[in-house]
Amino acid sequence: MTRPRRPHASGGVLLRPWRPSDAPAVLRAFAPAEMARQSGGHPVTTQAEALDWIARWERERTAGTGYAWAAVRPTGRSATGRSEVAQGAVVRGEVVRSAAVQGAAVQGEALGCVAVTAVNQVHGCGWVSYWTTEAARGSGVASAGVRALARWAFEDLGLYRLELGHRTDNPASCAVARRAGFTAEGIERGKLRYGDVRHDVERHARLATDPVNFG
Repeated sequence: MTRPRRPHASGGVLLRPWRPSDAPAVLRAFAPAEMARQSGGHPVTTQAEALDWIARWERERTAGTGYAWAAVRPTGRSATGRSEVAQGAVVRGEVVRSAAVQGAAVQGEALGCVAVTAVNQVHGCGWVSYWTTEAARGSGVASAGVRALARWAFEDLGLYRLELGHRTDNPASCAVARRAGFTAEGIERGKLRYGDVRHDVERHARLATDPVNFG
């Protein structure tokens, strides 16, 4: 891992670790029926289940197999009284790794989640996933968050290839992938089943050596 750095601005979006205090926001995020698919088979319908969801990510982080970050628009201020977001202008986004920033400065409510799982250090690969709250959809939070996650995964985890997938009937998720620099690689037919319906999935990938293209 590289030495922790303070975050830059990211068009108003920063990534920070999930905290137990985020449980109410997690519970609200998983309230829509569509979001139940994002819970990994673990229902999130109570405060206790929301806390368990957060704790599972901490266990993944400890094991080195997965890392999830809350995407926030910071509302706090630094020790100098200046807004952290006003200190720079890096549109790719940044992960909050400074303990000082993780504490007082980044107090905004979680607007979404970006994660890299199935981390394989032998092959330098990982699987990216993301979601946003209903209120944050269409605001650019997801694409900014995935860009920040990819940068962190390449620079800090040392990964070479990141993959993600979305249902072919989900153009919004496809747009997030493209805007985060992920190239479509093909269709996986009938990969997902929800109820009695199977869905094709389009796979995207981004390499550490890919030219930056956030189109």
